[in-house]
Amino acid sequence: MEFTLEEGRNLSADCSALLLPGLSIGNVGQLAVDLLISSTGAKRVGFLDDPSLLPCVGNDAYGPEPEGVLALPLEAYESPPHALTLMQQRSPVIKGMMVQFAKNLADFVSSIGKKHVIILSSLDSGRMKKIVASSDMQVYYVSSTNNDGNDSDCERLGFKRLEEYDPTQRRWKYLNELAEGKPDQEDELSFEDELVHDDYYPGLPFAALFSCCKAKGLKVTCLLCYCSEGDNIADSFQLADAGCKLLRLTPDKFSGHVEGGWNTPLSWQSVYGPPPDVSLF
Repeated sequence: MEFTLEEGRNLSADCSALLLPGLSIGNVGQLAVDLLISSTGAKRVGFLDDPSLLPCVGNDAYGPEPEGVLALPLEAYESPPHALTLMQQRSPVIKGMMVQFAKNLADFVSSIGKKHVIILSSLDSGRMKKIVASSDMQVYYVSSTNNDGNDSDCERLGFKRLEEYDPTQRRWKYLNELAEGKPDQEDELSFEDELVHDDYYPGLPFAALFSCCKAKGLKVTCLLCYCSEGDNIADSFQLADAGCKLLRLTPDKFSGHVEGGWNTPLSWQSVYGPPPDVSLF
């Protein structure tokens, strides 16, 4: 993985925490990172290139006015006042390359001295074992603090440990061995093996990122929510807020003009297309 600094920019040693998305259903993690970049006033400090990422390019995502600044597949932003580095991933990883991509990213994160990695991602609501009747989205987590994924800080904030995280389960165990670079050939799993319900979770991008960062000795926390495909902007606000709580940031002190201090990105004006033509009704 190659990192290229923006002209006149440098990585700040004061930004000890790194927040990034794990691509998944509904793009909630990406939307939440967009919201945080826009609201904290973070500036792009560079971009990363990895052969595992599909290429993409777009116009300026944050504005306030489009200036023709190209948005690339994997970018790094920093907000020194909030001691925060953010990475935005705009394109998916090539099929079969997720673990290698996660290893490359973990190597880079370790090399720049980050102390805490927070991964924001989403889960398919059709996989929920229990449906909670509440207007507030329940945030789930997995942490490297303890072997079972438990973390007292996350519990104190009202987050629930993802029950499906079990490091002794065959696919979680195999993923951890891949991340550490020492899979036992006798235990190697075949894609033709019968999948069970709990195999869904270790097959997601957040799981590879979590395992590879953990294998590098980094403190890593995944914040997760269940959702469906569709307009998930409301979910992204809540997931971004959960990230702020974990980092002890106060959105009310952000410079945004939306209630709560948030500032929605320019790119959101067209994220779901124009409104329906009311003359049709």
